[in-house]
Formats: sequence, C-alpha cells, structure tokens
Amino acid sequence: ITALISLSFGGAVGLMFLMLGCALPQYNQYWPLFVLFFYILSPIPYCIARRLVDDTDATSNACKELAIFLTTGIVVSAFGLPVVFARAELIYWGACALVLTGNTVIFATILGFFLVFGSNDDFSWQQW
Repeated sequence: ITALISLSFGGAVGLMFLMLGCALPQYNQYWPLFVLFFYILSPIPYCIARRLVDDTDATSNACKELAIFLTTGIVVSAFGLPVVFARAELIYWGACALVLTGNTVIFATILGFFLVFGSNDDFSWQQW
C-alpha cells in the first residue's frame, strides 16, 4: 500500500507542475496541456505487447521491441512538444521548464507503476 500511495503522490506532483506551467498568471497559456495525450498513450503499446507475448521465452521478442520503440517515441514527443511550443513563442521558457519537470515526474511515476505492479503475482496490473 506504501507503493500505491507514493505513486499517487508522484502523479499529483507531476500534474501540479503541469498545471503551474499553464495557469500561473505570468504564463496563462494552456497549450502545454496537450502533453496529457502522451501520458495516456505511453503505456498502451507496452500493455498490448505484454498481453500478446509469452514471458517464458528468454530471447528478445520483436513485438516487445516494437512496443518499447513506440513507447520511447511517445515519451520523447512529450518532452519535445513543450520545447517546440517555447521555440515558437506560444509559451514562455519558464512554463516549458515546469512542464518538462512535470513530464519527468509523471513518466517516472508510470515507470514505477510498471516496476511495482508488473510482476505476475496475485495483485498485478494485468488484472485491470
């Protein structure tokens, strides 16, 4: 239960940084909220590959490799979008820094979720 509480706290802190990057009076631009789509999309390829692949094989699997590649592309895009917005002067660089900090915390939380609940024990994420 401690892991679940710490993951919830990490998600809340990450979203707080994202909201601060959008809603502070000196920034007041809500373009960075588009990274929420990347938060939702990032675990999907790995979850699909995990369902399709048998874990008993010790060698590398093309399906899992493709899922990791797609997940990496989604994560890199989530970090690149605020930088592109800042370079195009849609948002300020301070807002970009807050959003990048939020991205780091959120993706660390997602990774922590898969590390904690990714095993095949009685209480795993595969039940959901």
